[in-house]
Amino acid sequence: MRTAKKMGVKSVAVYSEADRSSMHVAMADEAYCIGPAPSQQSYLAMEKIMQVAKVSAAEAIHPGYGFLSENTEFAELCKQEGIIFIGPPSSAIRDMGIKSTSKAIMSAAGVPVVEGYHGEDQSDECLKEHAKRIGYPVMIKAVRGGGGKGMRIAHSEKEFLDQLESARREARKSFNDDAMLIEKFVDNPRHVEVQVFGDQHGNAVYLFERDCSVQRRHQKIIEEAPAPGISSQVRKRLGEAAVKAAKAVNYVGAGTVEFIMDSQHNFYFMEMNTRLQVEHPVTEMITGTDLVEWQLRVAAGEKIPLMQEEILLRGHAFEARIYAEDPNNNFMPGAGPLLHLSTPPPDSFTRIETGVRQGDEVSVHYDPMIAKLVVWAEDRQAALRKLRYSLHQYNIEDKKFLVSGEIFSEGDSFYLRSSVNGTVYKSRLVILDNTIYLFFPEGSAQIGLPVPKYLSAVSSVGMQSGAVAPMTGTVEKVFVKAGDKVQIGDPLMVMIAMKMEHTIRAPRAGVITKVNFQEGAQADRHAPLVEFMDEEAESK
Repeated sequence: MRTAKKMGVKSVAVYSEADRSSMHVAMADEAYCIGPAPSQQSYLAMEKIMQVAKVSAAEAIHPGYGFLSENTEFAELCKQEGIIFIGPPSSAIRDMGIKSTSKAIMSAAGVPVVEGYHGEDQSDECLKEHAKRIGYPVMIKAVRGGGGKGMRIAHSEKEFLDQLESARREARKSFNDDAMLIEKFVDNPRHVEVQVFGDQHGNAVYLFERDCSVQRRHQKIIEEAPAPGISSQVRKRLGEAAVKAAKAVNYVGAGTVEFIMDSQHNFYFMEMNTRLQVEHPVTEMITGTDLVEWQLRVAAGEKIPLMQEEILLRGHAFEARIYAEDPNNNFMPGAGPLLHLSTPPPDSFTRIETGVRQGDEVSVHYDPMIAKLVVWAEDRQAALRKLRYSLHQYNIEDKKFLVSGEIFSEGDSFYLRSSVNGTVYKSRLVILDNTIYLFFPEGSAQIGLPVPKYLSAVSSVGMQSGAVAPMTGTVEKVFVKAGDKVQIGDPLMVMIAMKMEHTIRAPRAGVITKVNFQEGAQADRHAPLVEFMDEEAESK
């Protein structure tokens, strides 16, 4: 929207009922509600989005990073309705979106690929047999996957079927398709991807590579450009292989060719993301480009603004993704209000790419990434220093506020010099949830405030007697019923929140006495999901 405004282009937003007060709604020139919070009834509802495009007389649709951005049917629908889809042709999305097809195309084009099985037989036995042939560990991946969804690692034959079923469930939820492929898992791999751009005149260029190896649960956390430790020769080979991949499918617009790289700098094609990536700002920072502007110009029929020899690499950039997750709870997604939010001051070398403001509600229905911090400097060490410094200035709290008084308001922050272990700091102070939070350059500290007995007398029933929800989310699958005997570690339920699947397991052996939630129900964090009697109590 910022780029569109800079170019004098009017922007129209769509939003679900859960996003009525979101930042993107306020930024747009017009905004239309397209349905309830579940994405299948709003952001994935193609006809609703198309209806908004017609009502608002929009000439083009930018699909963003997720949802319908790599949906062949939506790109084709735009074409049929005479509305420009700001992305590649539907044929390229189809060919690259189905991993088995893309692997065959890349192999034929001379791009190196990872050994694996990409066949049509999707039976458990067939997939298991190919995994055994390839050799463990293997990667189980959704054929229509993306964003780390529908992806699991099986380290042995014993865990293969459990991991396969988990990947299928997540794939059905994310892509409405549970077809899988099996690939050899490369030990100590690097995830290196190349930004490519094509136009309608047959031109294609690469804008160098990004290293996205720092991940958690197959979700990227830190991205940097260019990739460190790569020689200019390898960089050139990477770029040329990516352009070869783009030209093999007549690619138009922004795309990313993802490679897996081993310790010897050998690289193999993994997949192509036929859209603009979340991490595209690091490429913009090192090339001095605006890739969204390039997208709009190319979609309008113009040639790529720069040819390959005109694209120069300068300096180093990092992006840190800011997630609504709880580091004290195994980084489980944390939906809820952003009671306090302060960021480092943006400048020409520091970008705050955010979709939220203080006071906004982080919805349980969508991805937990809420913002990105992007920094640039002349070299990698300087950029890393700047990233660390800026992250210390990025302060967020989302816990409920219980302290009242005339001085403080919920989430207010102040600067109260503080002394921590004999060191004096100028720190930011926030009071939330009966806790004083101190944010200072070297880190943060928490100081608990006494809670009156009448407030602390909260029932702990369920917290001790059964398994509890680690996060607010939807119960996807229930494996047990009252009367079932379980052993420690047995799966009880599967919950999904913010696009992440989590299996709740029995904390100890016993007999299920009650199941509190059925499939499809929503459970709050710390809600007792099942109740059961310990083995010892049962024997008595």
